[in-house]
Amino acid sequence: MKRFIVACVVCVCAAAIVGAQTPMPKYGVTVTPEKNVDFTTFKTYSWTKGQPSAVKEIDTAIVGAVDHELRTLGMTKSTSGPGDVLVTYYSLTRTDVNLKAKPDTQGIYPEYSVGTLVVALLDTDSRKRLLRMRVDKPIEVEPAKLDEAIKAAAADMFAKYPTRQKK
Repeated sequence: MKRFIVACVVCVCAAAIVGAQTPMPKYGVTVTPEKNVDFTTFKTYSWTKGQPSAVKEIDTAIVGAVDHELRTLGMTKSTSGPGDVLVTYYSLTRTDVNLKAKPDTQGIYPEYSVGTLVVALLDTDSRKRLLRMRVDKPIEVEPAKLDEAIKAAAADMFAKYPTRQKK
């Protein structure tokens, strides 16, 4: 009986180790607001440097999409001096491999591009993060489709903006 229990424990541990080595990628939106922040008081914003895309067209598209979403919230970009909050973004693209799919005749597993976009609102004085919104999703890297993917990613994030959530 002892051997059976030990064998079961070993099998469970082995399954946990294998599961930990190949985690399933999580796609979607996460929004993390700081507590005790009244997001309804933010009326103006200004940009600060984050980790922008190295591709100028992508950088322009991201800034434009975020500007659009902030306008839909009723915020305006500050023309002189800092706004009520600072806005920054970080982006990266990675390639995920579907190890659960069947490999092709050459043994190659399907691959797809995944975009990660993080937008943060910071306090203008302390630069303390007030809000962090992150989206991870498979994307088309074709330039013609990338602009729409960026707009959709920004819209997905801002749909979960704290003032838009039911209390």
